[in-house]
Amino acid sequence: MSSSRKIYLAYPRGFCAGVRRSLETVEKALAVHGAPVYVLHEIVHNDFVVESLKKRGVIFVESLDEVPPKSPLIFSAHGVPLSVEEEACQKNLRVIDATCPLVKKIHRKASELEKKDYKIVLIGHRRHPEIKGTSGRLKTAPSVIENIQEAKAFHEYPSDIRQIACLSQTTLNVEETKDIIDELKKNYPNLTESDGICYATLNRQNAVKKLLEYCDTVIISGSPKSSNSTRLKELAEKAGRKAFLAGRASSLKAEDFADSISIGISAGASAPECLLEESIAFLRSIGWDCEPEEVRAAEENTVFPLPEI
Repeated sequence: MSSSRKIYLAYPRGFCAGVRRSLETVEKALAVHGAPVYVLHEIVHNDFVVESLKKRGVIFVESLDEVPPKSPLIFSAHGVPLSVEEEACQKNLRVIDATCPLVKKIHRKASELEKKDYKIVLIGHRRHPEIKGTSGRLKTAPSVIENIQEAKAFHEYPSDIRQIACLSQTTLNVEETKDIIDELKKNYPNLTESDGICYATLNRQNAVKKLLEYCDTVIISGSPKSSNSTRLKELAEKAGRKAFLAGRASSLKAEDFADSISIGISAGASAPECLLEESIAFLRSIGWDCEPEEVRAAEENTVFPLPEI
């Protein structure tokens, strides 16, 4: 293996403050209440994390009917509709809300805009729990736009409407979201842009962009079901780099890196550092014995306090 070959690590990478808060919430709930602790939907979109918690007595459910009365129930980082909060209260469950504070901020903004009679457009994936949670905070169902094609075809309101606003899912591609907003503004010049993509998503995307200055190949540690991890892989591919999304390093194949000269590695906001370390170990096992160099794009020191447990 040529000594000129190099491995670069993106920073920031991996767990964001919201994910870290959610996982610490589960840890503390286990310590305070003991197993089992119930979580509505996956606490974060990472199979390794979810399976690890299952082994410790965390039970993930898709319906409140699966939770016994008075049991501790944690809402995931993605947030829930208001109707779910009300149902949990009616069922006498001990709710612990681990919704990311930045998602909560979008909930509040959406409600404020609706009270001011704004029509609301959400940019994001219809089936993603975050979009479902934000939609469920409103009395009138918002319009949801997933991509530029839908933005071009969107003519639900008169073009001269004055009170129309958009918010976005926190984990989207920054540039694609801007393109969607720009397209909407062609037909709705009064469109108000509001809060959306969070700082951690932006930082991780910028860190991968910086990696691309050095690398011809990129590995993203993260689950395929993770929106923010998938966006990182897509970002690298659109820049013309060979890119792999690895839930576990066991999915990587030596032949895929035979022609690589420099490899960049990052991790989605829901992926633990140990998965990134697996990818480094894999590369070493196929002859990449160089010491990884870190490429820093931003500093992060955000910490969110835990919810009441």
